[in-house]
Amino acid sequence: MHGKRVLVTGGAGFIGSNLANSLVEANDVVVVDDLYLGTPENLKDGVEFRDASVLDDDLPTDVDAVFHLAALSSRAMLEDEPRRGARVNVEGFVNVVEQAYADGCDAFVYASTSSIYDDDLPSSEDEAVAADTGYEASMLSRERYAEYYNDFYDDVSVAGTRFFSVYQGYAGAEKHKGEFANTVSQFAARVADGDTPVLWGDGSQTRDFVHVSDVVRALVRIAEERLDGVYNVGTEENYSFNEVVDLIDEAIGTDIDPDYEPVPLKNYNYQQRADASKLREATGWEPEVDFEDGVRQVCEPYR
Repeated sequence: MHGKRVLVTGGAGFIGSNLANSLVEANDVVVVDDLYLGTPENLKDGVEFRDASVLDDDLPTDVDAVFHLAALSSRAMLEDEPRRGARVNVEGFVNVVEQAYADGCDAFVYASTSSIYDDDLPSSEDEAVAADTGYEASMLSRERYAEYYNDFYDDVSVAGTRFFSVYQGYAGAEKHKGEFANTVSQFAARVADGDTPVLWGDGSQTRDFVHVSDVVRALVRIAEERLDGVYNVGTEENYSFNEVVDLIDEAIGTDIDPDYEPVPLKNYNYQQRADASKLREATGWEPEVDFEDGVRQVCEPYR
């Protein structure tokens, strides 16, 4: 993407700031973020930052493309603030699309979630999904609204991205997320500090860990192709939490035995692995960061 004016909502957060910083090399980028879980310190010089909410009436939507990543992005956030979560995740989505469409923007890419899948692997976009938490309900609402926009309007493309387990590490733009950071980053920081990581259950649950740089490339390719519908963004490989700790030990040179605690959540997702063939066939996208290399990148500052 070159020479475009682009809006990134939630652009001071983890994925959003990585996207904005990548795009600003060749585009005019404006970021909207209410700083609920983001910080403008994540952003490069040249990115235009606006402290605003996606619920506001006067958003800078006179752009060529919108990347809508703003959300209360975990089940815990929605459980703590269910009304706010529904407003931001659903009403905010509609508000941004409506304003962008009114301003002539016809390319819209938004964040959904892979947590709507069950444990039947691999997870593909054509299988049945369910909302077992408020967070999942809010993201499925986005997908239903996107279906409406794509069906009702002939001149707009709205594409959803079902992110799998996105990571980068605390040396990147993830540290500010704290307890909401990816488990790889949390485990690595604890091991490096001499603390013991806590794993739920027996540590055999798996995640499809995808590096944020690969996620950024996927988002850009989806916008460039003006796609609609929903797309998995994952590596098609999964690792158990026990394996993650072993890789961190190997990278840092430690020998940590995790603590194990009972799973405290209902409807906990135990297994995860994407089928990313739809995205690959539509855009040619492939993940470039092998997970073992990614763990070494996360752990490099601790060596």
